[in-house]
Amino acid sequence: MAENAEGDLNSNLLHTPYHTGDPQLDTAIGQWLRWDKNPKTKEQIENLLRNGMNKELRDRLCCRMTFGTAGLRSAMGAGFCYINDLTVIQSTQVSIECFSSVFFRDSLILQRRVKEVFENQLAKLTAAVLLAKDVPVYLFSRYVPTPFVVYWENGAQITSPHDKEILKCIEECVEPWNGSWNDNLVDTSPLTRDPLQDICRRYMEDLKKICFYRELNSKTTLKFVHTSFHGVGHDYVQLAFQVFGFKPPIPVPEQKDPDPDFSTVKCPNPEEGESVLELSLRLAEKENARIVLATDPDADRLAVAELQENGDWKVFTGNELAALFGWWMFDCWKKNKSTNADVKNIYMLATTVSSKILKAIALKEGFHFEETLPGFKWIGSRIKDLLENGKEVLFAFEESIGFLCGTSVLDKDGVSAAVVIAEMASYLETMNITLKQQLIKVYEKYGYHISKTSYFLCYEPTTIKSIFERLRNFDSPKEYPKFCGTFAILHVRDITTGYDSSQPNKKSVLPVSKNSQMITFTFQNGCVATLRTSGTEPKIKYYAEMCASPDRNDTALLEEELKKLIEALIEHFLEPSRNGLTWRCV
Repeated sequence: MAENAEGDLNSNLLHTPYHTGDPQLDTAIGQWLRWDKNPKTKEQIENLLRNGMNKELRDRLCCRMTFGTAGLRSAMGAGFCYINDLTVIQSTQVSIECFSSVFFRDSLILQRRVKEVFENQLAKLTAAVLLAKDVPVYLFSRYVPTPFVVYWENGAQITSPHDKEILKCIEECVEPWNGSWNDNLVDTSPLTRDPLQDICRRYMEDLKKICFYRELNSKTTLKFVHTSFHGVGHDYVQLAFQVFGFKPPIPVPEQKDPDPDFSTVKCPNPEEGESVLELSLRLAEKENARIVLATDPDADRLAVAELQENGDWKVFTGNELAALFGWWMFDCWKKNKSTNADVKNIYMLATTVSSKILKAIALKEGFHFEETLPGFKWIGSRIKDLLENGKEVLFAFEESIGFLCGTSVLDKDGVSAAVVIAEMASYLETMNITLKQQLIKVYEKYGYHISKTSYFLCYEPTTIKSIFERLRNFDSPKEYPKFCGTFAILHVRDITTGYDSSQPNKKSVLPVSKNSQMITFTFQNGCVATLRTSGTEPKIKYYAEMCASPDRNDTALLEEELKKLIEALIEHFLEPSRNGLTWRCV
C-alpha cells in the first residue's frame, strides 16, 4: 500500500501543475521533472519539492551555469545551475543547433573520459547527442590529459562573444531531443572512433620541437619524482620523458592511478605547495631525487619542487617557474635559430595578473611581450592570431602554474612543461647550477620580480560591487584613488569599465569585461597590484608584484616594501573589517 502511495505521489509530481507562488519556479520544476531521466538527480528535485524547499529549488532551477576563466564550470548535482546529465545534453545540443557551421566544419569533436563512473556517463551522453544527429564522434577509450582535447575551431578554449551566444542558445534549445538520452549509441554507432593512438603519437612527435639536448638528457645522473595527483598524467609524462631521451621519472605509487576521490590528499591541487606534496617529497628523499614534478589531475598544470643544500625543499611559484621557462625558451631559440631568424618576430604572452618578468626579458632581448585577460582561453586565442600572421610564440603562462612551451597545443600543458623543466635542470646540472640558483641569475639580469597572491572570501555580491564602486569614486565622483596609504599611484586600469589612465585615449587595450570586477594599480615605486573577483567562487583576489630594475637587488628591502604595500591595499581599498571579508586560510 505504501509503495502504491509513493508511486501515486511520484506520478502527481510529474503531471500536476506546481503552485509555489513563483510562476518561474513552477515552470522550471515542471521542465526538470519532465526532461531529467537520471533517477538520482530527478529524486533530488522531487525531495526538495516534497519538503517545500522553494529557496533551494529556485537556486538550483532558476539560474544556469556561466562561463568562467575556463569554460562552463559548476559543482555536480541536480538543477540547471549544476553539471549533470541533463545540462550536459542541453549544452551539447546547442553545439549542434547554434554552431554547426563552426564546430563541425570537419565533422569532428573530441571528448574525454575523466572519472570512472560519473564523467564517463557524461562523455557517453555527449556522444549520444552528436551521434543521434549523425555527427562523427572521436571518443577516447581511456583517460587523456587536457592538451589532447579540442575546444573551439581554433584549438583554444571558447572566448567572448561565443560564450554569451552559447548561453543564449541553451535557453532557446533546452528540451532534450529524441535520442539524446540513448547512450547505447556510443557502443553501436559506426560513427564512433577512438583517436587515442593517433593523437598520442602526434603529440609525442610534436614534443621533439621543444627538445634541444636529447643526448645530454640520456646521460644525466639527475633523478626525478613525478606525481599525477590521482589524475591522468602518469602514462603521458612517462612517454614524454622517453621522447626527450630520459629514463622514466619515479612515480608516486599511491597517486599514480586515476582516483576520483583523490584519497591521499586533502586538496588535489599542486598549487597549494609543500602541504600537498608530502608523499612526493618523502619518496624523493628516499630515492635521492632532487626534483619533484607534480601535474594536477587533468595534467594541464605543473608544480615543481627542488631539494636545497640545507635539506629544505623549494617549491617554486608559478611566476618563478615562468621566469625560468622564459629564460630557457629564449636561450634555446637563440642557440638554435636559423640565420635569417628575426628576434622581432618572437612573442611571449602572459595573463595580466601574472608576473611581468617576461616583459622585462622582452625589453632587454628585443622580442615582443603581450598580456591577455585572465584565463588561458585568451592566451590560446591570441596565439592563434599571431601564428596566422607569421609570428613565432615561444612561451606563454598564467601565474596559477599554467604553462605552454611552443605552440603544438593552444592551452596550458603540464606534460610538456614537466619534461622541459627536466631538460632545463639536466642542462644546468652540467654546470653545477640548481634551478633556484638559475632563477636568481635571471632576476639579477632582468630585475627582481617578487609577487604575492591571495584572496578574501565575500558571500555578498552587493558588498563586492560596493567595494569596487568605491574605488571608482574614491575622493570624488568618477575619480580613482591617487594614493594607497602613503604609496603614490601612477596609473589605473579598470577592465570592467574599459578605462586606462596610461593610454592616450584613456581606453583599455585589453577587452572590456563588464561581468566581472578587475582594477589594476601601477605604483610609482614599481609595484603593480590587481584586485579582481573570481568568475566561479565568492572571492576577491589580489595580485601584487614588485617589479624592480636590475640595479635594485636588495631582496629583503623589496620584500618589505611589497609587504607594506599589500597591507595598505587591504586596509585602504578592501577594508575587510568594515566589509565582513574573510582572509584566505593558509
